[in-house]
Amino acid sequence: MFSVLGTIDPVAFSLGPISVHWYGVIIATGIVIAFLVGQREMVKRGLHPEFLTDLLIWAVPLAIVGARIYYVIFEWENYRNNPGEIIAIWNGGLAIHGALIMSVIVAYIFTKKRNTPFLKVADILAPSILIGQAIGRWGNFINQEAHGGEVSRAFLESLFIPEWIINHMYIDGAYYHPTFLYESMWSFVGIIILLLLRKVNLVRGEMFFFYMIWYSIGRYFIEGMRTDSLYVVGDLRTAQLVSILFIIIAIVLIIYRRVTIKNPPRYLDKPPEQKKKQNKKQKKK
Repeated sequence: MFSVLGTIDPVAFSLGPISVHWYGVIIATGIVIAFLVGQREMVKRGLHPEFLTDLLIWAVPLAIVGARIYYVIFEWENYRNNPGEIIAIWNGGLAIHGALIMSVIVAYIFTKKRNTPFLKVADILAPSILIGQAIGRWGNFINQEAHGGEVSRAFLESLFIPEWIINHMYIDGAYYHPTFLYESMWSFVGIIILLLLRKVNLVRGEMFFFYMIWYSIGRYFIEGMRTDSLYVVGDLRTAQLVSILFIIIAIVLIIYRRVTIKNPPRYLDKPPEQKKKQNKKQKKK
């Protein structure tokens, strides 16, 4: 697992000629944990136990495709002459924004076909999305990618992070900002806030909109530190532009729904089945 210099081998283990990379293991772990957290809340909110499983069967593979397509589009100059590398996702190159956009599209279509409110599902899964992102960033750490600019070892030691992280941030003769760690920690804080917001009983959709705002604020500033950003035009970083758009869209939707919808549904509203049972009990009394 560890090389002579103390860095981490990107290959977790091998099965004959097949090498299983930590990148894939970590992403899979994030998906599983996110699923378990989301599944419990979905059942609690009155959805069928198999609803999330059915959704993920479509959402997970298509999200990975979306993440890769997004990355390849903005890095096309590097892939034009090496088309075989397009499918080499084990080497990294999955854009979170691409995965998120594709996941939202898939979830919207899926919920429409199941006659289930999309924003209800989005609210339930908001913490799970951040869980997947927080854990998934450690795959970037293993691959020594998505890091920031050059720093001194003394700076990294001042962050009071484990030495094995510091050692692995030594890349090609220099130490770098562990921006993967910054984003992961920012996401974990967001998870805690979202779990607490469940008790506030926000208007439906606002849990998901808060996720968009929270993640985008962190991503905007952290992206400015990175050295491997995707760019739209000139020095305009793609992730920062998308983050700004996400924040604006989320704020506009929160205000619009609050102003235009009378008695809007809320996160803790009881499912129709539970309301019927409650009404029957009250009638019997």
